[in-house]
Amino acid sequence: MTGQMTATSRKGLHQWFQSPTGRVLLELEEDIIASRLPSLFGYHLLQVGQLSAKDMLSGSLILQRHIIDIDDSQIDCAHPRIRSRADCLPVASDSIDVVMLPHVLEFETHPHEALREVQRVLVAEGNLLITGFNPWSMMGLWRTVLKGRNTMPWRGQFLGLNRVRDWLALLGFDVTAVDTFFFRPPLQNSKLMAKLNGMESFGPRLGGVLAGAYVIAAKKRISTLTPIKPRWSSGRRLASVGLANTSVRAGSSGHRRIPPHLTVVHAADLVCRKKV
Repeated sequence: MTGQMTATSRKGLHQWFQSPTGRVLLELEEDIIASRLPSLFGYHLLQVGQLSAKDMLSGSLILQRHIIDIDDSQIDCAHPRIRSRADCLPVASDSIDVVMLPHVLEFETHPHEALREVQRVLVAEGNLLITGFNPWSMMGLWRTVLKGRNTMPWRGQFLGLNRVRDWLALLGFDVTAVDTFFFRPPLQNSKLMAKLNGMESFGPRLGGVLAGAYVIAAKKRISTLTPIKPRWSSGRRLASVGLANTSVRAGSSGHRRIPPHLTVVHAADLVCRKKV
């Protein structure tokens, strides 16, 4: 899936979230996000991708909030927005305190590379919120039946919880919480969806295995590698981009220094590293 196809796919996803099923699922998802954000602290919050015009970051106590527009969308946005790709973020390493990925991984050609970028930009003990569709659910069954149809969100690659957990563990994350929701079949009928609302109370009793979607909360572990004294040379320094010098470090007085604002970098000025 190319970058252009990804943007086109997510535009279709935006339309699906305006359907009866999409609105119900998004409302449940936003409630969970709103309950998680107030306990996540820091200076900079980054949301990669946007599902609707509603501000999903409004519940956060973090003042500096930014959106990475991977969709080339025309959706209204309450925060500064930067056009970029999910697997090549124009942000300095170790500079973001909280990252949110709302249904990003399902529509990336190499979703693990998008996660690797998140690991790069997060500070030690930074927090990550991932939302995704569960393939082992009624949503997943619908996707299997409609897989031949070029419609959203069924053309996406639904990722199971265990698979995402494995990727996170390999990248040095600890999963701190998992919320599962939307136990109803994805019927495009508002009245019928309302009648099946009771399934949201019954579904969790089954352990959440049949939930149509999930929210994963994870924390980046502190590296325990022994530091090696670098050899300083008089060669040229590499220019840094993005959130320059935004890691929270203690000064000589022991006080924490508040980092500066985000520096917007144009996509043409960003060189993506080739990943193996």
